[in-house]
Amino acid sequence: MELECYKIYDVAPEIRPGVSQRDWMDAFPDRHPYRCLPLTMANSTGWEILCPMDIKIIWDGGEHDYSLKLFTTGDPAAIPSFADSHFRRGIVTFHTGHLFRTPPGWGVWTSGPPNYFKDGIQPLTGLVETDWLPFPFTMNWQMTRPGEVVFKKGEPFCFVMPFEHGKTEQIQPERKLLASNPELRDDYLAWNKSRSGFLEKLNARDQDTVKAGWQRHYMRGEKVTGDKADAHQTKRRLKPPKDV
Repeated sequence: MELECYKIYDVAPEIRPGVSQRDWMDAFPDRHPYRCLPLTMANSTGWEILCPMDIKIIWDGGEHDYSLKLFTTGDPAAIPSFADSHFRRGIVTFHTGHLFRTPPGWGVWTSGPPNYFKDGIQPLTGLVETDWLPFPFTMNWQMTRPGEVVFKKGEPFCFVMPFEHGKTEQIQPERKLLASNPELRDDYLAWNKSRSGFLEKLNARDQDTVKAGWQRHYMRGEKVTGDKADAHQTKRRLKPPKDV
């Protein structure tokens, strides 16, 4: 499958595979959040679009387009090609500089980078029908309070991931009692016993347990019984866009 990214102009914002690192995760003395594999996998399951310039956003809390002002350390004449206040009410509209095309039945889920926080502003999420759309979509962020927010050059402002429409609509969720699946129930009870025992030893400051710090079953893709999960993944290897 191909995700076609058509540059509308000769120069367009850079697109790269998502990265698992986050500043707030690095800030933990023991890098504790990186022990959560679902977190790092989500961070890197998609492609980031990067700011081509510094953008300072100042919103006075008003409803009008002029209530939101944009500044840059570069050429101010270049700002409208990248960002504006199209929807007003403190919403910043970023232009991706690309027209995306996906195969029939596929769209693009677009949002801010997963687990990426910016004080005072929140990304809006969209699902775009890029299998037919003949014009580009925009990435929008909502200011959550009056004040100032800065996006730095090279900082991700948009995250895209292809999404297959039909497969989701074929899914039938079913709620069942865990007891109806004896094998899964036994695996859960074994995990629960192991987890409870580990936490008891950790709280008792057991030397070996404190040294271990955490249980690594999920990270290793195995049950507490030692059985391995064949489909376990620990890292994404997404391809960067190539110029053709």
